[in-house]
Amino acid sequence: MDSLTQIVLGAAVGEAVLGRKIGNKAILWGAIAGTIPDLDVLSKFFTDTVSALEIHRGLTHSLFFCILFSPVMAWLMGGIYRIKEATFKQWILFYFLVLVTHPLLDAHTTWGTKLFWPLDIRLAYKNIFVIDPIYTLPLLLCIIAVLFYKRTNPIRKKINNLGLIISSSYIILTVVFKLISYNVFKKNLQEQHINYTDIIVKPTALNSVLWVANVDIADSYLIGYYSLMDKDKKITFTSYPKNHELLGDLKDDPKVKRLIAVTESWYTISKVDDKLYLNDLRFGLLSMKPNEDRFVFSFLLEHVDNLLVISEKKKEIEDGQEIIEGLWKRIKGVY
Repeated sequence: MDSLTQIVLGAAVGEAVLGRKIGNKAILWGAIAGTIPDLDVLSKFFTDTVSALEIHRGLTHSLFFCILFSPVMAWLMGGIYRIKEATFKQWILFYFLVLVTHPLLDAHTTWGTKLFWPLDIRLAYKNIFVIDPIYTLPLLLCIIAVLFYKRTNPIRKKINNLGLIISSSYIILTVVFKLISYNVFKKNLQEQHINYTDIIVKPTALNSVLWVANVDIADSYLIGYYSLMDKDKKITFTSYPKNHELLGDLKDDPKVKRLIAVTESWYTISKVDDKLYLNDLRFGLLSMKPNEDRFVFSFLLEHVDNLLVISEKKKEIEDGQEIIEGLWKRIKGVY
């Protein structure tokens, strides 16, 4: 999830664990610790694009990291607060719960997380978008309200718990929405006599009302949308050729193989102005326009000084505006 969400989740969990003992310090240190796993994004400044993608949501989002790092942070707290406001064991529990809820939440997104690192298992339930205001706002508002009460006031705990309950209930609700959408997509594929080998269903940006399906049908992929507000449940799928043959000899390049592994083999190849791009289908398109062929994540494959260099295609601010405008119309059931 986005940084703000992880900050407020960490603050809320911290308050739930030690708020009564240390007051607002629990919110402060919970918020700080809630962002620690995402420091892996700094790897992009020290390594290549593919390696940075592999590192993201790996080690720092694992149970191994949570178990190892919790006593280290607890020890640091003992040095900062000489007066024992909380015991060493309580600080360990505090940091473990704040750290572990971060990857547990990320596991619900499309990218997922390697919770069981070093095992190469990525949990990705794909039932919530990486930024979802409906999840974040209850936590944020309740944390702000908590600040106005003393740590010993029982209302403080009730308000914080309310935020956690509402946001957690919403996560469960998105699972229900996904199951509903999944069944609609499957029924459409059957009615349209489309044979497929695999399908993934996930929410579109900033909401859990409009869902998108990627469907693997041999030499191409189908992409279709379904809104819970659609009166007509008939889905029009758009075909995107895989064009994997355009890779040529690059298909055997170690970097390209690793990038394909990152995409979980949901990718197409496109050639624009003699430049070769590998498009990650999992994160959708840059607009809701018919036959849109620009993807949110595209990677340029080019040779520089006889070395293959892979770089992410830059996105413009206008791209984000276009996505939001199109999404709002389609969420309401307007095609």
